[in-house]
Amino acid sequence: MYYDVIIIGAGPGGIYSAYELVQNNPDLKIAVFEEGFPLEQRRCPIDGDKVKSCIQCKTCAIMSGFGGAGAFSDGKYNITNDFGGTLYEHIGPEKAMELMRYVDEINMSHGGEGTRLYSTAGTALKKLCLQNKLKLLDASVRHLGTDINYVVLGNLYRELKDRVDFHFRTPVDRVEKLTDGYRVHYGAEAAECRKCIISAGRVGSKWVEQVCRDLDIPTKSNRVDIGVRVELPAVIFSHLTDELYESKIVYRTEKFEDNVRTFCMNPYGIVVNENTNGIVTVNGHSYEDPSLRTENTNFALLVSKHFSEPFKDSNGYGESIARLSNMLGGGVIVQRFGDLIRGRRSTVKRVQEGLVRPTLSATPGDLSLVLPKRILDGIMEMIFALDKIAPGTANDDTLLYGVEVKFYNMEVDIDENLESRHKGLYIIGDASGVTHSLSHASASGVYVARHLAEHL
Repeated sequence: MYYDVIIIGAGPGGIYSAYELVQNNPDLKIAVFEEGFPLEQRRCPIDGDKVKSCIQCKTCAIMSGFGGAGAFSDGKYNITNDFGGTLYEHIGPEKAMELMRYVDEINMSHGGEGTRLYSTAGTALKKLCLQNKLKLLDASVRHLGTDINYVVLGNLYRELKDRVDFHFRTPVDRVEKLTDGYRVHYGAEAAECRKCIISAGRVGSKWVEQVCRDLDIPTKSNRVDIGVRVELPAVIFSHLTDELYESKIVYRTEKFEDNVRTFCMNPYGIVVNENTNGIVTVNGHSYEDPSLRTENTNFALLVSKHFSEPFKDSNGYGESIARLSNMLGGGVIVQRFGDLIRGRRSTVKRVQEGLVRPTLSATPGDLSLVLPKRILDGIMEMIFALDKIAPGTANDDTLLYGVEVKFYNMEVDIDENLESRHKGLYIIGDASGVTHSLSHASASGVYVARHLAEHL
């Protein structure tokens, strides 16, 4: 098979690359290779009844498939350069913002109309945070919710499926450089193309590292984010979530001067498992439909770690901590905040008698046996700091799930066109180590597609 463009990965970067290529040059022959399932076939077997925890599926339906790891996320598109990646360093701040707004327009025209765009502009909560040694980051946030996000992705797929060749359940083994193009190998077969876009997401981080080694593409160590997911009654954070939906708050610890930040806030949401390369970690989802909401809000508290000489394997460090959690708890561990500060493990009885009803079946345990002291001390400091702007955060019955780890790909050496040292080979989205969010990954896909449209 021969194509003008092959896209590896059907996450946000890959989807919006294909969409924009089709819009600008409908005569191009385009293929998308994806190791996971089509959107309608993506089903996690955990049902809370017969299957209560991760059963280590060969391909995780939460992490892979059409829509990528963001398909069943909360559907938050943060339109900002303050967080979510460093795309603006490659293409410029104004262009990055323009493309994120364009992606938002696409989402609105494909089923997202009527959803709310939140903003930190003019909020009095900034002052409240600063008065308590916290910093609220600037952003506009479009909240689609897991349910509406699914609708948008379904509509995009229906528009693309007759114009793009999708190869699902087809993991790519390697990418070979040809004299004039690239050959993509999968199993015993191969396909060739003039231009190749790699958009394998965070779940493809190890594979992208191997591709870069094979093709001698320079990379450098990126960070890993390690922490917990907090679950508490939604009313405690309602004054923040009702106005901002997601508040990105940063705290600098007194003890070690580390930055701890909130991440992926899910008002009235649920806590979920996710499987990354056989490691079970924790995440959160929420819905736009009021009938699907819970009485809890959940969010992550993360500490970033970036290593240099002599140790550079940030992801390996995060994996070792997550594997320790899996070893002790058989998966995700949950602990009451009151038990943590008293230095004791949580038990099934203590969790059941608490005021917060957990939305994920996890093993009660002791996170101090898993997380390094420096990280855990920072998280505890942050919880007490948040308690000043949202009283009740530091209640004994607040639940902490661990561990939450955000793995980032090695930062790949790409130029202002997001092109590698090999002409015609583009590495975008979270696979590049440059973006860390739905909005930035999607924008990177549009950017490369427009660049290719000028040259094909």
